[in-house]
Amino acid sequence: MVAVATDPPAAELVNRMRAGDQAAFEQVFRRWYAPLADYAAQILQNRDAAEDAVQDAFIAVWNRRDALPDATKLSAYLYRAVRNRALNQLRGQKGIASLDDEDSEEPSVEPAALSAIEHAELADAVAAAIDALAPRTREVFLLSREQELTYAEIAETLGISVKTVETLMGRALRTLRATLRPRTIDS
Repeated sequence: MVAVATDPPAAELVNRMRAGDQAAFEQVFRRWYAPLADYAAQILQNRDAAEDAVQDAFIAVWNRRDALPDATKLSAYLYRAVRNRALNQLRGQKGIASLDDEDSEEPSVEPAALSAIEHAELADAVAAAIDALAPRTREVFLLSREQELTYAEIAETLGISVKTVETLMGRALRTLRATLRPRTIDS
């Protein structure tokens, strides 16, 4: 009979990490690195930057191991730490002064800075959603929204009927609404 190695419970790992056990830290790192890197990549749209954010977060976790939360909150703590570092990287990329959140769990973000980051993230999401539209639908949508052409002008420009323009615009708007609709997280 072969014994199967299983990961110890999170509570045990947290207690061992608080005591300075590097092996426990390595187990937490291996368990959470990939999902945290995927999460950061969604925010940063860059895998290398995402991995840097995750590594920075883990360094901070190790440096503050004596203040780790209960094991039941470890996952949320790790995700929040990665999110904070990813947002700090975005701030740096956007020319906004990076805030040092080493002394707090949540960064003290100026409303204007957060708004600029959220605006940039939303603009990126909208651009990606528009790029994902079918070519003709995207062309009609951009002529309407960016060039501010009327449906009749679009129909004439593309050699299609006004009814086709209406249909394609309706399709574009439905797709964009569905794609950009805020997602709820099931607990």
